[in-house]
Amino acid sequence: MLQSLAGSSCVRLVEQHRSAWCFALLVLGYLLYLVFGAVVFSSVELPYEDLLRQELGKLKQRFLEEHACLSEQQLEQFLVRVLEASNYGVSVLSNASGNWNWDFTSSLFFASTVLSTTGYGHTVPLSDGGKAFCIIYSVIGIPFTLLFLTAVVQRIIVYVTRRPVLYFHIRWGFSKQVVAIIHAMVLGFITVSCFFLIPAAIFSVLEDDWNFLESFYFCFISLSTIGLGDYVPGEGYNQKFRELYKIGITCYLLMGLIAMLVVLETFCELHELKKFRKLFYVKKDKEEDQVHIMEHDQLSFSSISDQAASMKDDQKANEPFVNSQSPTSNDSSLNN
Repeated sequence: MLQSLAGSSCVRLVEQHRSAWCFALLVLGYLLYLVFGAVVFSSVELPYEDLLRQELGKLKQRFLEEHACLSEQQLEQFLVRVLEASNYGVSVLSNASGNWNWDFTSSLFFASTVLSTTGYGHTVPLSDGGKAFCIIYSVIGIPFTLLFLTAVVQRIIVYVTRRPVLYFHIRWGFSKQVVAIIHAMVLGFITVSCFFLIPAAIFSVLEDDWNFLESFYFCFISLSTIGLGDYVPGEGYNQKFRELYKIGITCYLLMGLIAMLVVLETFCELHELKKFRKLFYVKKDKEEDQVHIMEHDQLSFSSISDQAASMKDDQKANEPFVNSQSPTSNDSSLNN
């Protein structure tokens, strides 16, 4: 008897705090996923880093042996300065001296990466004035970009998602949930094809040292706004039509980001995902809902009363014109 009472009380306690338990599991799952990623990246990339360190050490030692007049300290001072300049997007290599990082098209590309929060990091402001302007420009531009993208996606999703789903539901009588799932999968496939697979094939042709996997990697890292900066198009030596190429990449990133947001919004509107998300949200109390309903009713009642009062005022304002015309009409009728 006591065990059944204890079991029922535990079940009741879990049901009362179900959202909190689900949220705790969500936090635990996210932390485990972070640890899982760290373990995989460390196990995969650490051996390559060790090989690269050994190779650079041997190359440095061989260079010092071949140039005995140069000390190791002088060489390290030169390399430190070169690496600092490279972090700012400036290279000392002869095949990279013809590419300017701050011409108009490159600056336009940089502005688009800042506003979209992609931030490749291959080009950064050099001067204090440029850094200060970048802060102010981002503070204003990032919310402006979010507003712009939200407005664009809100208009596109009506014609791309909601109307097609509603059309197949009403015209052919299919289940709305089934139509929404199939539509989301088809839209996702079209987006992956148009903004990942096809651009990856194009980049693998236009960029000399990129294969298809590296090009697809760039497309995903860019459109997901991760922007690691290890692959940036249009930075090769003697890039043909570099200015036009940079403008085209800027347009591709903007359109691809809009397409990604449309797909994400389409999946978020699925009934199953809405139910799944509600498991982790804080549930509103019934009293709060009643208060909101009462406030809404009061607002609607007050608005109706205001409208009625304004209509009465309008009628009173029109009454003198009616009264002033009626005596003349009566006099004319009597004269007749």
